[in-house]
Amino acid sequence: MHDPTDLDFPLVRDYLTDLQDRICTAIEAADGNAKFGEDLWQRAEGGGGRTRILRQGAVFEQAGIGFSDVSGTRLPPSASAARPELAGASWRAVGVSLVFHPCNPYLPTTHANVRHFRALREGQTVAWWFGGGFDLTPFYPFDDDVLHWHRTARALCAPFGGQARYEAHKRWCDEYFFLKHRNETRGVGGLFFDDLHEDFGRDFAYLRAVGDGFLDAYLPIVEWRKHTPFGEREREFQLYRRGRYVEFNLVFDRGTLFGLQSGGRTESILMSLPPLARWEYGYTPPAGSAEARLSDYLKPRDWLAADTG
Repeated sequence: MHDPTDLDFPLVRDYLTDLQDRICTAIEAADGNAKFGEDLWQRAEGGGGRTRILRQGAVFEQAGIGFSDVSGTRLPPSASAARPELAGASWRAVGVSLVFHPCNPYLPTTHANVRHFRALREGQTVAWWFGGGFDLTPFYPFDDDVLHWHRTARALCAPFGGQARYEAHKRWCDEYFFLKHRNETRGVGGLFFDDLHEDFGRDFAYLRAVGDGFLDAYLPIVEWRKHTPFGEREREFQLYRRGRYVEFNLVFDRGTLFGLQSGGRTESILMSLPPLARWEYGYTPPAGSAEARLSDYLKPRDWLAADTG
């Protein structure tokens, strides 16, 4: 058991840049048509990153994945409010974040993030933690997809506390990705964790398990659903539900707030937003329709309660 040293930070950084590379390679192969473009950028106050965007592919309307390694002299309000003892501290944060918006409404949108944060005074680390997770946002849900997603999440938690770790971080995901003004979850959940700082080596291993587990969780769903036929009705519903995604990211998402308040690169911070979305006043799907069925999936649920898979 140990706290991190300056020598540990490059290990985290190298893992995250490699993770970004591996996910980009896998998503390009799954799409089969489009390639990621890359923006390299620097931040005036400290650090920089590389933002990669794939557009108008055969499978993905837009897929964004960013790596950042940024630092600052004072914590922004979104961070110091939660940890007032760190007010005035300098900081460094490194992470990978992604959001993929598929073309096909039957293929879910997905998000993943893994990150490491340090607060410093006079060059010495005074606080550190890991955070991250992944979650799934279907428009036309399939039980097989949801079960696979959560089975993968449960399996990667096994070496780190087993069922208890899965249940805790699954519950945290349900609570975090909840649109209070809509009284619904953003999707069917997954894993979410923050402020993990018990043991650097073990916590870093869990971060890697979550980062590596994302492709295991998502790629099979891509293969199962990417060729499902759809029409204008499904497309319109997809765009309507994407509006909920925008609402969450602009109103509640901590990463978005931290990035904007810390003077981050706006284009990279807002790459999570879909290229197209719509809002409709007072929309209610027809009773018994495929669209109405979604509401049953937007409530916290123990998806694996009766699972034997």
